[in-house]
Amino acid sequence: MNLLKDKVVLITGAGKGVGRALALAFAERGAIIAANDISPINVEQVAAEICARSGKAKAYIEDVAKKVGAQYLVNSVEEDFGGIDILVNHAAVEPRTLLLEMDEWDWHRTLDVNLTGAFLMMQSAARVMKGKGWGVILNIVTEPGLGAAYRSSMAGLRALSESADSELSPHGIRVHAIENSADIIRAVMAVLEVK
Repeated sequence: MNLLKDKVVLITGAGKGVGRALALAFAERGAIIAANDISPINVEQVAAEICARSGKAKAYIEDVAKKVGAQYLVNSVEEDFGGIDILVNHAAVEPRTLLLEMDEWDWHRTLDVNLTGAFLMMQSAARVMKGKGWGVILNIVTEPGLGAAYRSSMAGLRALSESADSELSPHGIRVHAIENSADIIRAVMAVLEVK
């Protein structure tokens, strides 16, 4: 039985890397893909590739680190597809600057995208999911680099995922922090099958 057939999957940071791979993998399994990125170049190509393979996808260009952008994205996906079944928070930035050289802008932007963006997306999407009594939120936690801001944001995302899962599970919404392993697609699909 295909549990993903016609499920609406919203993926942030879907333009490249793991986000792109997940968008294609979900689409291959029959899911409807709402692909988000801050830049239109790559994410529009991902949506076009899915559609060319007879899948269903649409690109959404929004900055999820801003409350207005996150809410507009969730509202747009809900209007276009009738809801959100699965949210994948993959959008992330990783400055390569060490602590003593890092400026305040890099610190704030990293926490804004990696942690606040995930919070804003979870909050907005969970409100939609709560109305249906079901949903899954997957937060992709990547291997920490050297940067203090990046490592701090990933540690915060793990903790946020645990807290959100406790709060949202009574409403039928499960939240998981998925480590960016060598086979993240298998890890993600395993979590969804357990659901």
